[in-house]
Amino acid sequence: MPPSQSMRSHIALFIALLVCALSWLLGTLIGQHTSQQIRQDVGSNMAEVSYAMVDRLDRDMASRAAVLKVLGNLQALRQPDDIAEIRRLLDSLQKEIPSIAWVGFTDPAGLVLASSNGILEDVSIAQRPVYLEGRNGLFIGDVHEAVLLAKLLPNPSGEAMKFVDISLPIIADDGSLVGVLASHLSWAWADEVRESILGPSQDRHLVEFFVIGQDRGILLGPREMIGQKLELPALEGLEPGQSRWQVQQWPDGNDYLTGLTLSRGYKDYPGLGWTVVARQSLEVADAPAQSLLHSILLWGSGLALAFAVIGWLVSTYFTRPLRDIANAADRLSAGEITEIPELRGSREIHQLSQSIRHLVESLTLQQTALGMMESLAHHDALTGLPNRMALEKFLPQAQQRSRLQHGCLALLYLDLDGFKPVNDTHGHTAGDHLLREIAQRLRGCLRDGDMVARLGGDEFLMVLQVPGQDAQHHARQVAERAIAALGQPVLLEVGEVRIGCSVGGALWPVDHIELSAVLQLADEALYRAKYGGRNRAVFHNSQETDLS
Repeated sequence: MPPSQSMRSHIALFIALLVCALSWLLGTLIGQHTSQQIRQDVGSNMAEVSYAMVDRLDRDMASRAAVLKVLGNLQALRQPDDIAEIRRLLDSLQKEIPSIAWVGFTDPAGLVLASSNGILEDVSIAQRPVYLEGRNGLFIGDVHEAVLLAKLLPNPSGEAMKFVDISLPIIADDGSLVGVLASHLSWAWADEVRESILGPSQDRHLVEFFVIGQDRGILLGPREMIGQKLELPALEGLEPGQSRWQVQQWPDGNDYLTGLTLSRGYKDYPGLGWTVVARQSLEVADAPAQSLLHSILLWGSGLALAFAVIGWLVSTYFTRPLRDIANAADRLSAGEITEIPELRGSREIHQLSQSIRHLVESLTLQQTALGMMESLAHHDALTGLPNRMALEKFLPQAQQRSRLQHGCLALLYLDLDGFKPVNDTHGHTAGDHLLREIAQRLRGCLRDGDMVARLGGDEFLMVLQVPGQDAQHHARQVAERAIAALGQPVLLEVGEVRIGCSVGGALWPVDHIELSAVLQLADEALYRAKYGGRNRAVFHNSQETDLS
């Protein structure tokens, strides 16, 4: 082979390998960063969802116990003269709360006098823990099987039925034991809670969930694993109410992103030591990062091929400039702080050097740019407040918290009164200073869990977590506080200025079940506030408050 052809082959091969190496190196760095970020996000989300399920289980269990306490205080049970009336009460309770599979009332000796659907009536449960423990005080037992009761209850699935016991003593006015109010709560209720909270996430992200008992036995999870003991290092040292996530190797030998939360009970109910565990295969979690890495390598391979062809074509005339580029690339690969030289030869050589420079700079800056873009994309550059993108991400989370807390969201549109004259008279610098001061004052009006975002210009939106009872009153207090705070004079370099604020508010889900519709109602309320005199708060379907 002639020497010229051999040189072409070596130069073309070198360029191809160089670009591939750079693409692989920077692609690996970006892929690792992306993988860590995805693991952080997915792990945190699983920990949050496991906390939501533990909290729901504890609250539901406490509420069932509270219902039985209320029933046990009824005179009909404390003076059981009418057994038929007691049976009617128990049937009504079981009908209203289907998760209560069976509820019965015994005499002091443990004989069932009345029960839902008449099941186990005239049968003694004196040796059952639900009676033995219940006669001494409120008893909430862990998950167990009840063979006798399971035979008497409907069981469409045919699977083994499990129950949670709740019982308490019925005490007469003279302090004597009248009997025991005992119930079996169907464990299928826990699976319904899991489906309602985790079903969509489980299908979309291939996440598996487990409820672990205090003895580390699996109470709820994949059918083939129920009853097995689960030993994970992450379970050690977990405090009640604490959530955490880790990458864990499970007994099957595979690594999983694992999020877990230990029950802490609710109010007077101390909990049964359950732990909710969520897991996702590490391979599934890392799939997006691997896809990104493959894309970078694919594009890098394409660029390598393109540059190899260019090197093959021009190597005869531009061997020396290309050698300079190769030497600089070697130093860059060795870890030296350098850059690809910008050659001033022919147009083709100049274009080649520029292309390689841009490739290296683009791939080097991409990792930093991704982090910067994420932060900048969610915050207003002037005031530092969250922007519309951050608001869109925050609203679904706020809705979920409100549902769990049985509360409401108050959406308050705020529009500054008198801002434009300040901006026109004293200039944009003074206007920017004023907007930053306004943002600071609005932050001071918020409580934990609230948010204020700048929508643009002199328009802001507050999202408030308010209780379901008297929600508008709480929201109006914040609105009035914001109007008062913004009405205070602001000292600028040009002197002291005053502005006002108009507020339009609406409540979700009180005013409308759709959040987008509530935003529209709040906007319409703001329109009424501004054209009704300004410096006032107007809520949907309510009287306005003038604070001028």
